[in-house]
Amino acid sequence: MPEFILEIGTEELPARFFPRLHEELGEAVAKAFEERRIDFSGVRTFATPRRIVLHVGEVAPAQRREEELLTGPPSRIAYDADGAPTKAALGFAKTQGVDIADCFVQATDKGEYLAVRRMTGGEATLALLPAVCEAAVAGLQFPKKMRWGARDFGFGRPIQWLLALLGAEVVPFALAGVASGRATRGHRVHGPGPFEVPEAGRYFDIVRQQGHVVLDPAQRRAMIREGADALAREAGGRVVWKDDLLDEVVGLVETPVPTLGDFDPSFLEVPREVLLTSMESHQKSFGVEDAQGALLPHFVSTLNLEPRDPALVKKGWERVLRARLEDARFFWKADLRADADAWLARLDKVIFLAPLGTMGDKTRRLEATCAALAGAVAPELATVAARAGRLSKADLVSEMVYEFDELQGIMGGIYARRRGEPEAVADALYEQYLPAGPGSPVPQSLAGALLSMADKADTLAGCFGLDLIPTGANDPYALRRAALGIIRIILHHGLRLSLPDLLARARGAYGAGVAWKLPEAEAQARLLDFFAGRLKAYFTSRGQQTLVVEAALGAGFDDVWALAARVDALGEFAHEDDFAQAVLTFKRAANIIVKQGGGAQISGAYDKALLAEPAEQALAARLEEVAPTWDALWSRDDYPSLLALLRELRPDVDAFFDGVMVMCDDPALRANRLNLLGALVGRLGRLADFSALQV
Repeated sequence: MPEFILEIGTEELPARFFPRLHEELGEAVAKAFEERRIDFSGVRTFATPRRIVLHVGEVAPAQRREEELLTGPPSRIAYDADGAPTKAALGFAKTQGVDIADCFVQATDKGEYLAVRRMTGGEATLALLPAVCEAAVAGLQFPKKMRWGARDFGFGRPIQWLLALLGAEVVPFALAGVASGRATRGHRVHGPGPFEVPEAGRYFDIVRQQGHVVLDPAQRRAMIREGADALAREAGGRVVWKDDLLDEVVGLVETPVPTLGDFDPSFLEVPREVLLTSMESHQKSFGVEDAQGALLPHFVSTLNLEPRDPALVKKGWERVLRARLEDARFFWKADLRADADAWLARLDKVIFLAPLGTMGDKTRRLEATCAALAGAVAPELATVAARAGRLSKADLVSEMVYEFDELQGIMGGIYARRRGEPEAVADALYEQYLPAGPGSPVPQSLAGALLSMADKADTLAGCFGLDLIPTGANDPYALRRAALGIIRIILHHGLRLSLPDLLARARGAYGAGVAWKLPEAEAQARLLDFFAGRLKAYFTSRGQQTLVVEAALGAGFDDVWALAARVDALGEFAHEDDFAQAVLTFKRAANIIVKQGGGAQISGAYDKALLAEPAEQALAARLEEVAPTWDALWSRDDYPSLLALLRELRPDVDAFFDGVMVMCDDPALRANRLNLLGALVGRLGRLADFSALQV
């Protein structure tokens, strides 16, 4: 059976469009083949800066033929009293392209209907593929699309050529004024082409051998790593790999050729972070370090060609990097001469967010919030945390951060250490923006954790007070990332603090000078609801069942660390054999309180003298018996044991429901029984909202 090749040739696509783009094309085509009942053996996709390629193996020449049962009008309408076909029956037969004699009555669950069996499919694959190709290519998603000429069609970059072959046959279609054919192009320098591809099976050999293009991103990545590692070893070091930069470099080249460059060792006086940023951000190059982790005066770059004069190309890369390093050294020395107090004064002229004041205002708020946070979890760090809060944004006015904004915070920590600030202050400044995303590490120092939380809480409280709340995918102030960062920090460091208190304190630090758009109570409520959504996303992304997470959240999340422990315990409990029966029992109790109890009337205080039935007397006695154990386990945060204790309570609760009429006619007995259940549910509700669970 023939192979199918589709190649979309473009102007150079930005590396940020990888890697999902070619995978998306593969998914779209595979789905289209399945919908059209075209058999195939598998789909592979590839991408380079100038092309997106899809290969489908062993494509059936035609659709599968299948017998289909088509039903029409009910038999009582299809035939008259004499058994002759009516207009409805004749119309159905005509619509299906068959003779009325081919129709028959089919019995179904809904009655008898006129029906016909018809073979479908069998259309040639070549006839179906043009529509498949057009839809798949046009449906590709990009962060931003371009339109060129007078066309309405948009794509990541202008399309230069389209190759589409089923075996030796061209699949004819056109997009953006470009018609498909059998011509491909290779590397711009080493094999520009065009090259005619006689049949799909020859495509890969032609692109590799004549076009000098390495199609597979994984292969390009391996070539870069292997070549760069070998060069670094020859220089007596190892490459300082950075995965996201390597991904970007893979998306920039079609024929990767690693090369080693050198720079003047005198630049090593500049901090490692600055040197690496100069190499990585501006040159897309990697540093080289020795076995002890000290940078060596070398760097590795990846060319997109085999140079005729490698020494000349190497010299060019070194000249460009030297200019960047000269700038960095100038900024470094200028910043070292600057006065920290002068930087703090300049912060009062740097706007944080117009209604929320300046960066100077923010640092004074962080100074107070950090001190209060430290007082709650680590009093010995109060002075250090406060100092870190005040210095936190000082490096924003430095020459270095003005030039390399990705070094904010990092340079603050480096400068603080050079100026003799305590190590804990320097560490906190260095880590203050962590975590920077879901895969980013959290601050390792406790002072850094406190500063990061205070900074994020300050931004969250300010934005929610101004009603700048994320909607849909719109989150210009990265508030989702900030909330998730606070959650991760709390869990990583095992901090026992009140989330509502943290957020309220952050709002209170603004003082009375802000023109808020939302009242404090409303902003706090919406912010806590926002955190509930982030917590749910966090735990479910780690494999916890949605209902388990919702049940744990329903019991409160004031203490995020305790919430995580309850989620874990409840998740384990959900895998036990008796989980479903236990949930039904305690859910019944919770639902009665919610639906019948009248809310505030249920205090959990019951009168033993009114316990008339043996089952309710037994339940009350059991609750009193386990109360000391429950309180002791709760004080130790031993949630697995608390859930195990529910097993001991369940027989008495089941007996209560079997032997006692809760909603009896006597108001006093009814209220007392509801309060007895309230005493049970009051304890259950601290563990989980059982009414949220479904079994």
